[in-house]
Order: sequence, then structure tokens, then C-alpha cells
Amino acid sequence: MQCALLYITFSDETAARALGRKLVEARLAACANVFGSMTPIFRWEGQIQEDSEAVMIAKTRKELVTEATDFIVRNHDYECPCVVALPMEGGNQKFLDWIVEETKAPD
Repeated sequence: MQCALLYITFSDETAARALGRKLVEARLAACANVFGSMTPIFRWEGQIQEDSEAVMIAKTRKELVTEATDFIVRNHDYECPCVVALPMEGGNQKFLDWIVEETKAPD
């Protein structure tokens, strides 16, 4: 069974923590790590923007990426939230097995 990381940005740490908790409660992620502060520099609506954001990295099963992404988009306060899936190519098998055990089986 393959696992994936979801990289997600938020307006602040509070929003990231709240959605991270919902993801874990829904068993769409085994774990959500929240990084409290970063500075994004980006183009939005034709203008260069600089802001402050929080980042979450959620650990899930590869086959739950679409369901988790849909859940995040529905519950996120951004118009166009950054949700990017990154495959896990290896690592501690015991940890990867834990991710599988802690996330729900696909329907």
C-alpha cells in the first residue's frame, strides 16, 4: 500500500490546526504537521503579493488523496487553496504501515 504527503497552505496556524484535526478525525490523514509561519511571495490577480501563511503536511494513503483533497477544498477558507500531493517513495516501513492503519480503508 502506497502513502502520500499532502502539502497545504493556510492563512494562519489556527486555520491549519482546525483543518488538520478534522482530517485526522475523518481518518483521511494519520497525522498532520503544522508549521506556524512562512512568507509566501506569489502572483495573484495580476499583482505580486507577499503575505504570511502556515503550512500543513498531512500523511495519508495514496488512494485517499482525491477524497482528502476534496475535503480540504470544501473546508478551507481560501478561494483556491494550495493542496499538492507528493508520493512517498520509501522510508521506515513500520511508520508507513502505521499511516495505513490509522487511515480509513477506501470505499
